[in-house]
Amino acid sequence: MHEFKFVKMNGLGNDFVVIDQRASEFDLSEEQIKLICNRTDGVGCDQLIMIRKSQDNSDPLIKFFNSDGSEIDACGNGSRCVANFLMNETKSEKINLTTRERTIACEKIDDVTVSVNMGKPKFKWNEIPLTKEVDPEDINFSIRDLTLKKPFLVNIGNPHIIFFDDEIEKYDVESFGSLIENDSLFPEKINVSFAKLKSDNHIVLNVWERGAGKTNACGTAACATAVAGVEMGVIKNKVTVTLPGGNLEIYYKSSDNIIMTGPTEINFTDKYKL
Repeated sequence: MHEFKFVKMNGLGNDFVVIDQRASEFDLSEEQIKLICNRTDGVGCDQLIMIRKSQDNSDPLIKFFNSDGSEIDACGNGSRCVANFLMNETKSEKINLTTRERTIACEKIDDVTVSVNMGKPKFKWNEIPLTKEVDPEDINFSIRDLTLKKPFLVNIGNPHIIFFDDEIEKYDVESFGSLIENDSLFPEKINVSFAKLKSDNHIVLNVWERGAGKTNACGTAACATAVAGVEMGVIKNKVTVTLPGGNLEIYYKSSDNIIMTGPTEINFTDKYKL
């Protein structure tokens, strides 16, 4: 039997089990990750995050896993939570996190608020990725009796598809999201967002997160939606994104880095046995 400590954290209700493995690394199987993330039989969370030493022992290495056991390249809210946890430990105001896809620069704004530089978005079909080269203008989804409006696709460390509509309430996120996530066009599956423009600096967002399902908040989805709005010319460079769990502030200038700012919270620390 293996016992380890963990910290339960959340960003706007998007919750994480964070395991600090810098002193002693150990791997978890897909089934073990699914068990830990299970809200009935385990701790319960949207994502599991491991903190490890990088090869050169400089910036901490962060590994993200969805509740279905799959490893992912990025998690915006998770990055903010881990950054605050580590900055509190070192009494520092800034830290860089290394992921398997990019380096994320993080800065403490106050005791609970963290700003992270998520890097640049990717727009090419093979970067999202798609199974074939296709014009996004030619992508159509008809689900039940609804034909969804033309989507915007972008990769923010992981793939996203965003649908803008004035009546996002008509979309059942749990059924629509799952169907689109698993469409054959997306070889790595995809995160699905339904966005409503409240003004040129305010977006309301509902998200279906690949491998995790309906979520209170998704940092990379908020970033992806802000990028979509700026590139489409419908919002300003700085925008408030309102998710079921609360607000994130996103700043993005076309073809530049994405800055995301929002709150973090430590729920509790405990031990777990496998």
